[in-house]
Amino acid sequence: MSGALPRRAAAELLMLALESRRTLDEAMVKSDSFNDLEGADRGFARLMASAVLRELGRIDAGLAPLLSRPLEATSPAIRALLRVGVVQLWRLETPPHAAVSETVEAAKGWPDARSGGSFLNAVLRRAAESSPDLDAMPATLVWPDWLAKRFTNDLGAAGAEQLAAHQLHEPPIFLSAKSDPAQVAEATGGDLLPTGSIRLDSANIEALPGYETGEWWVQDAAAALPAKLLAANDTDRIVDLCAAPGGKTLQLAATGADVTAVDRSKPRLERLRENLARTGLSANIVAANADEWRPDAPVSKLLLDAPCSALGTLRRHPEGAWIKRETEIDRFPAAQARLLAAAAEMVSPGGTVVYCVCTPLKSEGQDIVDQAIADGLYTRQPVVEAEIPGFAHCLTPEGDLLTLPSGGAGHDAFYIARLQRT
Repeated sequence: MSGALPRRAAAELLMLALESRRTLDEAMVKSDSFNDLEGADRGFARLMASAVLRELGRIDAGLAPLLSRPLEATSPAIRALLRVGVVQLWRLETPPHAAVSETVEAAKGWPDARSGGSFLNAVLRRAAESSPDLDAMPATLVWPDWLAKRFTNDLGAAGAEQLAAHQLHEPPIFLSAKSDPAQVAEATGGDLLPTGSIRLDSANIEALPGYETGEWWVQDAAAALPAKLLAANDTDRIVDLCAAPGGKTLQLAATGADVTAVDRSKPRLERLRENLARTGLSANIVAANADEWRPDAPVSKLLLDAPCSALGTLRRHPEGAWIKRETEIDRFPAAQARLLAAAAEMVSPGGTVVYCVCTPLKSEGQDIVDQAIADGLYTRQPVVEAEIPGFAHCLTPEGDLLTLPSGGAGHDAFYIARLQRT
């Protein structure tokens, strides 16, 4: 049964993600089957679940011809085991005998799936004999139809295909250095990017040199750009709205600026406190709703990393495409517009506001900024190429940034605009 256990755990992770709409990280905490595993078995279970989620739409399209009824007509447990079985065969190069037999054994030992063992065996045997060409399918098939349409409308067919293809690969790790990026790159064996971020293909984070002493923190290379565009220094008073878990706060604090980090989530602010303690940096922390909170006096610079759909991070969290609903995403723009208007009340005339969201959707990015400008709250401070080495191709005609991933960059998709308070 040992080979069956990680397969059952992978299926349970998928059920928790897709049926209960939990992130994979949340599912790994909640799944008893997964937490009973150790070592390589635990890693294999996570790999199988992650591989399914990364390419779910394609996998389901490949399964469809092998079934006599729609996939959704099967029970959640059998559906999850089918996906776990075929991803082994079609993507993970697991020997067919092991992929089929051990996945069927997982069903036999699982009350939720026991009755479907024969059906599962028959389908997986067909899958082993007839492997679809997943790579020939459109990359955008990895998403639900509604999301593929939204991305295509906003980014164009080529841009959507590029974003989807990017999702098919495990993301690298990026670090931001507290003071000396070159030294951190040398110590960790990472590649120093032109913007100062350090890129590693993979790593045991806590084992890397400089972790314990707080010389760096994990932060996506695109996520590091908004704080850089504020050009903070030790004479600035800066408000960081929606700050937790705090990567951008750490960047701003490292400049010596007087930083006030505001977030309504107390648990997420605890993570910020921990990161400040580890790095030896300081900031004023305020637990408050940014719609209502105001500083004692207007500040000259403000960073607003607004709550958003997070659809620019699907390479890291591919389940997000399937656990989010279109109606949920459509609720974000109203809140984002309120926050950007509130930010205008916190900044002195002529002051700088950087607005960013980790999604490429226009409704959460450019549309929000354009409306705030039309309302007379701001004018644009266009970003120029010299400020963003390595990201010049991400400049929009308006002077904003849309960091769609290209080539092997591996960074997230952010929309970033720099504004001046009128």
